[in-house]
Formats: sequence, C-alpha cells, structure tokens
Amino acid sequence: MSSITVKDAVVFVTGANRGIGRAIAEEAAARGAKKVYACARDVAGVQDLVEQYPEQVTAVRLDVTDSDQVHAAAANAQDVQVLINNAGVAGFGGFVYNHNPDTARLEMEVNYYGPLNVTRAFADALIRNGNGAVATVVSISGFTNFPMAATYSASKAAAHSLTQGMRAELTPQGVAVFGVYPGPIDTDMAAGMEMDKESPRNVAIRMFDDMESGIEDITTDAFADDLVRNLKADAKAVEKQTAEMAHQPES
Repeated sequence: MSSITVKDAVVFVTGANRGIGRAIAEEAAARGAKKVYACARDVAGVQDLVEQYPEQVTAVRLDVTDSDQVHAAAANAQDVQVLINNAGVAGFGGFVYNHNPDTARLEMEVNYYGPLNVTRAFADALIRNGNGAVATVVSISGFTNFPMAATYSASKAAAHSLTQGMRAELTPQGVAVFGVYPGPIDTDMAAGMEMDKESPRNVAIRMFDDMESGIEDITTDAFADDLVRNLKADAKAVEKQTAEMAHQPES
C-alpha cells in the first residue's frame, strides 16, 4: 500500500468553503502543508481561511462541473501533489417515486464527473511532482444504496467505481489513490437527519491519519465502520434494512 506525507506537501481541496472540505483544508494547513489550494465556486466562502493561514492557503474559484474552470485551475496549480476531491451535492429522491431527473443528473455531474475530470486534469502534475495522491470523498452510500437518497447513492457508487479504476491506472505511476467513505456527518447536507453525527474535523483527522498510514479505503466514523462490518457479514441483510427507507407512492 502507498502512503503520503501531508507536511510540506501542496494540497488541493475542492468544495473547501464548508463542511468536510473546510475541515480538510484546515487540517492540511495545521499539519504543515506547504500550500493549500482552497477551492469554492465563490471564493468569498474561503477568504477567512486565507486570512487564518495567509502563508499557506490560496483561494481558487472552481466549479467542478465547469471544464474551463477545471483546466484553468490545473494550469495555475502545477505544483499540486495531493488532490482531495471533496465537492459534492445531495438530493433525497428515489428512482420511481419522488424522482427528480434534474437533481439526479446534477448529482452525477458533481459527484462522478467532477472528480473524474479534476483528476484527469491534475494527473500529469501528480505523477511529476512526487508524493502524489488522489483522495475522493465518496460516502458509505457508495457501498450500498440508501433509498431515501437513491440517486445520490447511485452517483456515489459511480464515484466508488471511479476510485477503484483510478487506483488501477495511477498506482503504477507512483500516485496513491484513496477512497473516503463517511457516514452521517454534522454538515449542512445532513441537517435533516435525526441521528448521531461525526464532526467534520474528526473526519479530516482520520482521513489524513489513514492516508499517511497507507490505508486505501477510509471510513471516518463509527456508523461507517459498523456498516462496512455488516456488509462483510451479510450484505443482503443490509440491503433489506435500508429498503425500509424507500420512497413510496402517495396515497
């Protein structure tokens, strides 16, 4: 297994304006990263990070669905060594009932095509610069479908497959590839979920700890740990349990 070092590395984080992405950018700076590119569609959302870490953090305007912005960011950040694909979007629709095709398409554009296109744009730099790594923040819903967010789960399953495929292609080139699989985290995205949630800061700490230890598939919290353990024991039982959350036709 491949491991990386965050101290003195150049780190690029998409979706760094809030939640997990912000915590990742902060943790990278706290661990002594040489430079942290903090990306957001509106750079005003990361300006306080720049002010907090003026010698390390650089704001980057980036919408991962905009190919021109992706290629411009890659051209202007050729020193990147550690790429963190964090930007994501979630809807809570089903496949047949409560289905929103526009939301489903956006989820796939951001959660699958986003990390695909960003990684492709930075691949040469990651190979050339050494200490190279890609980490994509997927979700435990990449392992099994959660019908209350069925189309989101499908996009994350695609991201999981992407991570595996990128690992096969990039590891021989000296680039470590990590998948990060959070459960419920205390972010805006999970605001409506009534359940125990891990803090974004602890997610970032565990992610970097595991990356530096060479752990390729990273769960970040107790819920995710339990789910993976249960899937290994009886995947069909997990599927039946999550099916109870499926959308149903209105009566």
